[in-house]
Amino acid sequence: MQHDRPLGQQLMSKVPEVTLAFWIVKIFATTLGETGGDALSMTLKLGYAVSTIIFLVFFVVTLILQVRVERYHPLYYWAVVVATTTVGTTTSDYIDRTVGLGYVLSSIVLFILVLIILIIWRFSTGSIRVDHIVDRKNETFYWVTILVSNTLGTALGDFVATTTRLGFEGGALVFAVLIGIVALLHYLTEISDSVLFWAAYVLTRPLGATLGDTLTKPTTDGGLNLDRITSSLVIAVAMIIIVAITHRVKHDPLAA
Repeated sequence: MQHDRPLGQQLMSKVPEVTLAFWIVKIFATTLGETGGDALSMTLKLGYAVSTIIFLVFFVVTLILQVRVERYHPLYYWAVVVATTTVGTTTSDYIDRTVGLGYVLSSIVLFILVLIILIIWRFSTGSIRVDHIVDRKNETFYWVTILVSNTLGTALGDFVATTTRLGFEGGALVFAVLIGIVALLHYLTEISDSVLFWAAYVLTRPLGATLGDTLTKPTTDGGLNLDRITSSLVIAVAMIIIVAITHRVKHDPLAA
């Protein structure tokens, strides 16, 4: 979902252009959020509560760095995204499993919360901008929505993969198809780009969650039983490479 705008606005915006590369990196980030969150809470046995606190600190630190810059900085931006996916993973797991709210109820509550945030954002600023964030108010709403939507996505992924018994691969296929439908709606309908953006954004989180579980869950549970820490590092490196190449091509015509 790419939006045309003057070059001056592109340079001032604190968020990247919404291109195919954006969505690829986002899926990598959500997958990393699942493997990274589980690595801390399960592999290192820190538990959901302690892991959530650690990732919240990580989120606050990266968000401060992101807020302080005046324009899009790929390292800071994607660090915050990863932070929201990791804290979303452990927070959702804590709510669903430790508190016992369950996947269905927590998904409903979080979905309503996302809608409330978007409605408040719309009435507070007059629009929901996802392609051109330059002021503090819109940036605050932007990151709060992302944080809650990534927590919602974790619960949705677990619900589809386990409660419906589709398994991790089946769940990943479901969410991949739904994202494809959103993409078609973008090209074939007049539905607001902002609405479709957030629909796709929410759906990439459960897609990443089910992909992450497919990689790291035991074979008896339908996974590949890969090491969570190693998987997280490999995904992180792949993310960095894609972001670096995309950023270089965008700013260096000779590299294209």
